[in-house]
Amino acid sequence: MSDLTGTLAVVATPIGNLEDITLRALRVLRECDAVVAEDSRRTRHLLTAHGVHKPVLSLPAFDERRRVPQLMERLARGETLALCTDAGTPAVSDPGAILVRAALDGGHRVTPIPGASALTAALASSGFSASAFCFLGFLPRTAGKLIRVLEDALREDRTIAFFESPMRITKTLRLATPVLGERPLVVARELTKLHETLHRGTAAALVEEFTARPPKGECTVVVGATR
Repeated sequence: MSDLTGTLAVVATPIGNLEDITLRALRVLRECDAVVAEDSRRTRHLLTAHGVHKPVLSLPAFDERRRVPQLMERLARGETLALCTDAGTPAVSDPGAILVRAALDGGHRVTPIPGASALTAALASSGFSASAFCFLGFLPRTAGKLIRVLEDALREDRTIAFFESPMRITKTLRLATPVLGERPLVVARELTKLHETLHRGTAAALVEEFTARPPKGECTVVVGATR
């Protein structure tokens, strides 16, 4: 291994409103050698909005493992890389975990630059207890696996949170209705954006609402505990 030790900064970026970025994140983005982005076009838009001009290296989810060795070579030269995803915190249901693990195994410094997160924003505004919760990421697409994941999570009777796309939210809640029963839900949609909306009700009630008017925008679902 090289005597030089690089730094990988894991930078949280806005989930919608471009003002939701920390002063520290902007400083790191300005001072790094290169920005590593899930989608270079989206990250360049953010950088341009804040007057940051740095090389942007692409790290898409479908090709993350193949591209990591090239980034490791940069870290081995002592460079500082700022890892960003399209929105929110890298490696939380987003690309980045493979690179973070490789950087740690390579003896490089990994430092978190915290900030926006759809998960914590939805939990904080749900009205449910978040002193202990279970985060499920994106639920499985098949009905049987989806139900098993929810049933396992419900056994501990904690607040549950998961992500879902607007194209699948109605189907997912329909499948989940027999399992979730009368538990209260919040579907946080378009968080921090112009059309931010928090839909509240049971799974069955929200299925009816979304069937009549399909939602737009990425969704974060929070399920309240029974006590």
